[in-house]
Amino acid sequence: MSPAAPCTVVVFGGTGDLAIRKLLPALYLRDRDGQLPPGSRIVGAARAGLDTDGYRDKIRGELARFVPAPLLDVGTLTRFLDRLDYVSLDFAGGDDWSALHDVLTPDSVRVFYLACAPSLFGPISHHLARHGLVEPTSRVVLEKPIGRDLASARAINDAVGEVFDESQIFRIDHYLGKESVQNLLVTRFANTLLEPLWNSTWIDHVQITVSESLGVGTRGGYYDTSGALRDMLQNHLLQVLCLVAMEPPTIVDRETVRDEKLKVLQALRPMTADDVERFTVTGQYGPGLVDGGAVPGYRDEVENPDSRTETFVAVRAEVRNWRWAGVPFYLRTGKRLEKRSSEIVVQFKDVPHPMFPRAEGATEPNRLVIRLQPDEGICLHMTAKEPGPGGIRLRPVSLDLNYVDAFDRPSPDAYERLLMDVVRGDPTLFMRRDEVETAWAWVEPILQTWDRTGRMPRRYPAGTSGPTDATTLIERDGRAWYEGTSV
Repeated sequence: MSPAAPCTVVVFGGTGDLAIRKLLPALYLRDRDGQLPPGSRIVGAARAGLDTDGYRDKIRGELARFVPAPLLDVGTLTRFLDRLDYVSLDFAGGDDWSALHDVLTPDSVRVFYLACAPSLFGPISHHLARHGLVEPTSRVVLEKPIGRDLASARAINDAVGEVFDESQIFRIDHYLGKESVQNLLVTRFANTLLEPLWNSTWIDHVQITVSESLGVGTRGGYYDTSGALRDMLQNHLLQVLCLVAMEPPTIVDRETVRDEKLKVLQALRPMTADDVERFTVTGQYGPGLVDGGAVPGYRDEVENPDSRTETFVAVRAEVRNWRWAGVPFYLRTGKRLEKRSSEIVVQFKDVPHPMFPRAEGATEPNRLVIRLQPDEGICLHMTAKEPGPGGIRLRPVSLDLNYVDAFDRPSPDAYERLLMDVVRGDPTLFMRRDEVETAWAWVEPILQTWDRTGRMPRRYPAGTSGPTDATTLIERDGRAWYEGTSV
C-alpha cells in the first residue's frame, strides 16, 4: 500500500495508557513500513508537565516495552522521535491552545485523536473550532465508550457534530481493525462454499466470545462506573455480530458495509424485562488462581467492597429477519477468566439422518471457528472416518488455517490499519452515528432492568470460565459453550 498523505496526528491524552501501549507503537510501525511520508508529525497533548525533549525521552523508553526488539532499529527510531512534539493543555480550559496551533504542520491532514474521557469530546472539539484549528481535511477520532447510555451518546454526538461533519468523525472500535475480523467479510463474500449455508436452514446457532485472563488493573476507577456490558458488549461484540449476520453489500465500500451493519442492529429482537431476566447473565470475579498464581477479587482491586459492577456478561440475542429467524446468537465476555481468547463459533445443524448406525466413535456438529485472538485463523470442524479396516470408526477432525503460517508474516495490530484509514479518510471500518445510537437503544433496556431490579452479579472464582448461570443460559436451549480454543 502506498504511503498516506502528509499528516499531523494530535493525540489528546498523549501520556495515557492507550497512547503509550497502542497508538504510538502503531504509528512507529507504520513509519517503519514507509507509511508516514516526510513532513508528517505526531503531537502528544496532555496536562503532564513535559516539554518536547522530555516527551521524546519518555516515548523512547516506552517503545522499548511495547514494540518487539527486532523491530526497533536505530534509523526508524531516530526518524520517529524527530516527528514528535508535545504541548501541555488543559482540555476543558480555553486559554493555552495557541501552543497547539504553533506545532501544527500547514498543508497536512490533521487527525485529532481523542484518547481521553468521553466527557471531554465536546469541549475539545469546540476549543479546536474556536482557535481556528479545524480545516475541511481534518478528522477527529472518538474512542469508546461514546456515552454510557443513549442520551449521553446523543449528547456527545451532537457536541462533536457541531464542529465536525459526520464524514470527518471516525468512531473507532479496534476489533474492526483485526485481520481476522476483516477476513470474515472475505470468507463470507469472496467464496461460494459458505454463503449458501449462511442462514437458518443450515446454521443452528452462533457464539461470540471475548474472554480475558487479566483483571481491571489500572482501569479500576473507570471500570467500576462502566462494567462489561458498556465496556465490551455494546460495542465490540455487537460489531462482530453485525459482520457475522449482515447481508452482502453490492460492493465493499465506504458506506455500504455500515448500511448493512445498521440493518442488523435494527433487526435485533428488543429485550423486554422478562427477556432480561431469562436471557442475560452477570458475574463478578472473586479471588482465585490465574497462571498458577493467586489473584485478588474485583472488589479488592477497585477498593469498593459493595461494588455491583459486572465483570462478566452473557446475553442470548436474536436477529429478526428472513436469514436468521430462529437462530440464537450467544454473546459472552468477561475478565479474569481461565484464558485469553476471542472467537466466533458458527455451529451448523446436525445431519438430517444418521447413515452410519453401527459406526463406532462420536460425531459432533460441524463448526466454523474464527479465532480473533491470540492465534488468528479459521478452523472448520468436520467428521471423518478413522483410517483402518474392520468397520467404520468416526472421529472429529479439523481443517485449520493459521494466518501467520499461511501468509508467512504476523498480522499487524488493529490500530496500525485503522490509524492509516483515518489519514486516508476511509470510514469503512468505523462506526457511524446511527450505528452507535441504535446499539445503545438495544442495550439500554437491559441496563434499566438491572438497575430497577437491583440485579447482583454472580460471583465466580478468578481463573474459571465464569458464573455457572452462563452455562445454564445456553444449556436451557439444549446447547453448550464451545471451549475448544486454548492459549
